Amino acid sequence: MPEGDALHRAAARLKVLEGEVLSVETPHPRAQVLGLAERLDGRRLERVEAIGKNLLFTFEGGAVLRSHLRMHGRWRVQPAGSAIVGKPWLVLRGGEWEAVQRNGPVLELTRRRLARLGPDIMADPPDLDGMVERFRRDNQGRRLGDALLDQRLVAGIGNMWKAETLFLVETSPWISLREISDDDLRRVLLTAHELMTGTRSRPFVYRKVGRPCPRCATPIRSYPQGDTARMAYWCPVCQAGTEAAEA
Repeated sequence: MPEGDALHRAAARLKVLEGEVLSVETPHPRAQVLGLAERLDGRRLERVEAIGKNLLFTFEGGAVLRSHLRMHGRWRVQPAGSAIVGKPWLVLRGGEWEAVQRNGPVLELTRRRLARLGPDIMADPPDLDGMVERFRRDNQGRRLGDALLDQRLVAGIGNMWKAETLFLVETSPWISLREISDDDLRRVLLTAHELMTGTRSRPFVYRKVGRPCPRCATPIRSYPQGDTARMAYWCPVCQAGTEAAEA
């Protein structure tokens, strides 16, 4: 799933359409039933922004289109009139550029779901106090790695940056929220912010199960975590701590 940093890069690319009166098409049958083309075609796009894992397109008249890409969705910006293969969900076409969205099944004209999101990890500066407050209102028996993926607590962190952040701060994804101090939780969140807003590097532990830890050479472990069974990756020596019995 694209994470917050990828959505901010996508928003930056899509800004070439800001200020343009757009032609809007929904070639995919499942997108056609949403009525987006009828409601947005011919309107001027005023602003594109990323909030957490969401892209927001604000059109003149106050219409706001929310796009969430789920696991496989992608936005592509290309010269207007380029060949389009297949049936993308959405095409936004300006005078010189067009944006084509594929495989992202969440498209809706509303901001209401954003009210439930936590502070955006990509914000500059990040609202660390607001994030910590939300973590403390959550179940304190919850595993830290699982909580970091909860967009209601902090928006934008995905599975890769969760794994890389916890490795760098030498913290186990399996410790509970009650086991981590506010200061250490802030350090985790600040490290995630710095990683996601910095220069992208090759992963240390993400999808490296069985390979040697870059610090101590212990084989990296993995195990599903949380209700959604997202895979946790960690070094059992560098990130020693409470672990699930199964792990």
